Amino acid sequence: MNNTALEFKIREFEPGDEIAFRLLNEEWITREFVLEPKDVYSLSDPQTTILDHGGRIFFAIQNGETVGCCALVAMKPGEFEVAKMAVTQACQGTGIGRRLLQSVVEEARASGATRLYLETNHKLTPAIHLYETVGFKRLPPERVVPSPYARADVSMELSFPTP
Repeated sequence: MNNTALEFKIREFEPGDEIAFRLLNEEWITREFVLEPKDVYSLSDPQTTILDHGGRIFFAIQNGETVGCCALVAMKPGEFEVAKMAVTQACQGTGIGRRLLQSVVEEARASGATRLYLETNHKLTPAIHLYETVGFKRLPPERVVPSPYARADVSMELSFPTP
């Protein structure tokens, strides 16, 4: 494991992060799949498409460089989609993705979320394993909602107990 991976911080979206958000996601999407219209839409203006609708975007910063991101997209009261999670290829396997996802889950829980949902692809086995270790469970076929993404063939959720 790369010990320098431990030296990073996680922070929320700041003006100027739009380019890093787009590039981080384009890197992994185009390596494995193709950019779809929904990708282009959400990556082109995250302020309008995610933040202005009650969502949040988090970034992993290492040595002044943005090396990871993850969005919480507001779906309905108490429910968010975990979306556009990306870690640069050079930093994958260093624990940055795990800490980023854990931070996003903790922030969602602290803000009163009752359920997190995500879509992924069966080919992304390291990501699926990460989601499962954080507590996400695969949805049975009868609970899967049609996705706007052709590549999405695995749906998962994490529910928080209500007090």
